[in-house]
Amino acid sequence: MPKAVQSKPIMKFILFLFMPFVCFSQIDNEKYLLYDGNDLGVTYNGKKTTFKIWAPTAIAVKIKLYKAGIGGEATDSLLMKKAQQGVWEKTIKRDIKNTYYTFQVQDNGKWLAETPDMYAKAVGVNGKRGQIINMAETNPVNWNNDKKPAQKNFTDIIIYESHVRDLSIDENSGIKHKGKFLGVSETGTKSAEGLTTGLDHLKELGITHIHLLPSFDFNSIDESTPESKSYNWGYDPLNYNVPEGSYSTDPFDGKVRIKEFKEMIKSLHANGIRVIMDVVYNHTANLNTPFNQIVPGYFYRHNADGSYSDATACGNETASENPMMRKFMVESVVYWAKEYHVDGFRFDLMGVHDTQTMNEISDALHKIDSTIFIYGEGWTAGASPLPENLRAVKKNTYQLNKIAAFSDELRDAMRGPFSNVKEKGFASASLGKIESVKFGIVAAIQHPQVNYSQVNNSKSAWAAEPYQTINYVSCHDDNTLFDRLKIGSPNATEAELIKMDKLSQTSVLTSQGVAFIHSGAEFLRTKQGVANSYKSPDAINKIDWSRKAKYKEVYDFYKALIALRKNHPAFRMPTAKMIQQNLKFMDTADPLMVAYQINNHANGDIWKDIIVLLNGNNSDKSMELPTGDWNIAVDGNKVNEQGLKQVTSKINVPATTALVLYKLN
Repeated sequence: MPKAVQSKPIMKFILFLFMPFVCFSQIDNEKYLLYDGNDLGVTYNGKKTTFKIWAPTAIAVKIKLYKAGIGGEATDSLLMKKAQQGVWEKTIKRDIKNTYYTFQVQDNGKWLAETPDMYAKAVGVNGKRGQIINMAETNPVNWNNDKKPAQKNFTDIIIYESHVRDLSIDENSGIKHKGKFLGVSETGTKSAEGLTTGLDHLKELGITHIHLLPSFDFNSIDESTPESKSYNWGYDPLNYNVPEGSYSTDPFDGKVRIKEFKEMIKSLHANGIRVIMDVVYNHTANLNTPFNQIVPGYFYRHNADGSYSDATACGNETASENPMMRKFMVESVVYWAKEYHVDGFRFDLMGVHDTQTMNEISDALHKIDSTIFIYGEGWTAGASPLPENLRAVKKNTYQLNKIAAFSDELRDAMRGPFSNVKEKGFASASLGKIESVKFGIVAAIQHPQVNYSQVNNSKSAWAAEPYQTINYVSCHDDNTLFDRLKIGSPNATEAELIKMDKLSQTSVLTSQGVAFIHSGAEFLRTKQGVANSYKSPDAINKIDWSRKAKYKEVYDFYKALIALRKNHPAFRMPTAKMIQQNLKFMDTADPLMVAYQINNHANGDIWKDIIVLLNGNNSDKSMELPTGDWNIAVDGNKVNEQGLKQVTSKINVPATTALVLYKLN
């Protein structure tokens, strides 16, 4: 497994006991007709409902209708008619709105399990049956007037990664709809200490985008017991085109989750925040899915012996290169963008997908809205039959069109490697990390002053443009930044850990590329040392809002750094050429000091010249400055864009501290 691989939940459901046997070594796409229509699934218009599924290997297909999303006997069982290009269809010429349905396919003489279709847009509790609804009835008031917050360049984006439940479930959140989509929508909420929480907190912090961990319908939570405290990140997909029921106030009525998801989007937009969905097309929760109940084997990759391949470490991997899987992925994200006004997509284990599919997704989304942001994890969690040169892995990012990848180079350099939690990073005075830090600063592009042979996880630039690089030092599927620093430096005092934390995050918010922050990091979030907390209880995963008051000084520092980045375009140059021309590293002759200068009012900045100094030493260091009067804007404790004080010639850089200086002319 590559060093850069993120851990994903190892959801072993004793899959092999339930795997449909696949008798071919690879899919022969010639015998699977490509359907070129755009009407698969259910089409309802009030007077009639048309059902269409693609099932080219089926002998027969029937639809079953139900009064409820669970339980009860079918009220109708109707055979479908075989049409062109592998499609089966049936039209019911009466109003059956709010009826639930399943498909059942006969394959190789056997009736497979009942299932919703993969295109299902509404489902009943636990996603076992689809539902026929009028989508217009799920629109909030003034939904057609929902307006996305302004966005100029992708490099202007500051992402805040969170989880619907984590954000509001704390008893101190002041949020009424705890753990729900509506909880993310609430405004005017405060903690017991009187500080803003939830949406108001996000607005106050100044981030531009919230990245929500999987919010489509996933498998691991029993929606029929809403009082349950069961938890999961949601990386176990069930129904891709439907919101998760446990995050709604009524999972039994398929319309409710849809309307409340839209209300969440509308509220976030109204408060100046765009929304990114975390999508997981690389695997399914298990193999008893609509994919396998309708066209067994086709939608998954297989090893040479016919067994299911597993580049996701979750028991299976989907085959994005197969035409109908590619079509499904493209149409699914387009649906979320159009129906739900989603502003961006983060692809889980994007390296499992092929580059052609990712580029077709990008093309389709950017025809709808050129500002939609797409990024993902540029790695797999294991070997795949798909050749690496065809995968959307980090090293192939330059082949991707307007798609970004996570830069684990800066992450591992600053706080220590993912592969060894006890190893320190640059922020903890560990040597040998400077070139990796510089790699992150220039956003993984080609720069003449980076020695790529010494970079930790890559030996060459992989981004063609800076917006293709996500810089971060922590995210959901790992220790929080504060926990990771503490594990690596167990004898450090809290004050020393806070200095390491600030240094690490300052490196992110002053680097080129796209900045990414893990929710709660702004007040030293802890998961009590649990890294892969995908099914840990709320006590581990929740945002503890009392920490905002306890670490208010840290929060204020993060907030001010975000404002600094937003106010100064020199930190978010949109092109590689601009970075190469205006960002120059300075010679420090110190293996734990990184210094660079951004010159010439870069990207239209009001500051003519800027110096950033990162001191990873656990002692103060002196640094010679270029000629002129320099104003200190960031000193490791405070941020003041008007200048904290002025220095010339030489400056003392405190231990474990980042400084930002500028000249106006």
